[in-house]
Amino acid sequence: MSITIRHMRATDWPEVKEIYEEGIKSKNATFETQAPSYEKWMETSHPDCHLVVEEHNRVLAWAKVLYTSARPVYAGVGEVSIYVHPDAKGKGVGKRLLQELIKVSEENGFWTLKAVIFPENEASIKLHKSCGFREVGIHERLGKMDGVWRDNTLLEKRSIIVGVD
Repeated sequence: MSITIRHMRATDWPEVKEIYEEGIKSKNATFETQAPSYEKWMETSHPDCHLVVEEHNRVLAWAKVLYTSARPVYAGVGEVSIYVHPDAKGKGVGKRLLQELIKVSEENGFWTLKAVIFPENEASIKLHKSCGFREVGIHERLGKMDGVWRDNTLLEKRSIIVGVD
């Protein structure tokens, strides 16, 4: 598989949105029930920390770092979001993308990345752990989906090169 990992462009939005909508349909990727507009999508995340995986001019996966707080003390803390198209799962695409996102996030001053994942999404938890994330705990009954309370597993990764002073 010959893939390219690059920064997301506005023209990627239709394919990125489609992959996100597949995650929404799975009921194990997000509490969201519909994709936002492109503008809303971009305003919640660091502008230089949006990446896509491309193969033969087709977006196979995307990842981004969301802001976790407007408070300056948390400027280097971000939340990772990563989604892989169903056709590309199990091929190492997610791992290569997450590794690159970690590198790019550090280049942009992030010292801690966190991930909030449904416990049932074992593949995503395994992916994050393979990239150095550690499980911190469980947010019990964090939100309702279809009238049922759902937990989230909280993972984090601390940089060994940013914020080490």
